[in-house]
Amino acid sequence: MIIQELLKERVLVLDGAMGTFLQDKPLTTEDFGGPDYEGCYEHLNLTRPDVLSDIHNVYLQAGADIICTNTFGGTRIVLSEYSLEHQVHAINAEAARLARQAVAMHHTADKPRFAAGSLGPQTKTITVT
Repeated sequence: MIIQELLKERVLVLDGAMGTFLQDKPLTTEDFGGPDYEGCYEHLNLTRPDVLSDIHNVYLQAGADIICTNTFGGTRIVLSEYSLEHQVHAINAEAARLARQAVAMHHTADKPRFAAGSLGPQTKTITVT
């Protein structure tokens, strides 16, 4: 059953805020991959995929129909602030894999589950001259 069909039947529930959930975790500099990456929550897709999988599973166990990938700041512009622009594909692909893996574990015919991409704003503004 596709999402459009489900929406005709009921309200679908999305997960909560990934960033807030991650900020509550006792993550260390090492979890982020070193001091240069501390605060780059998208890098955790590569360094601590277990943490992201746990969060996805918590939301799905709580009844979320749709979970979002950990890609809010997964753009080349944002990742360049951590010198990770060359890893944009790897970071986002892993985020998608983790979300899809969690969905697959909880998906049933009676309660289908979905993964959605998350894209936040850029950290640089466009200058119009």
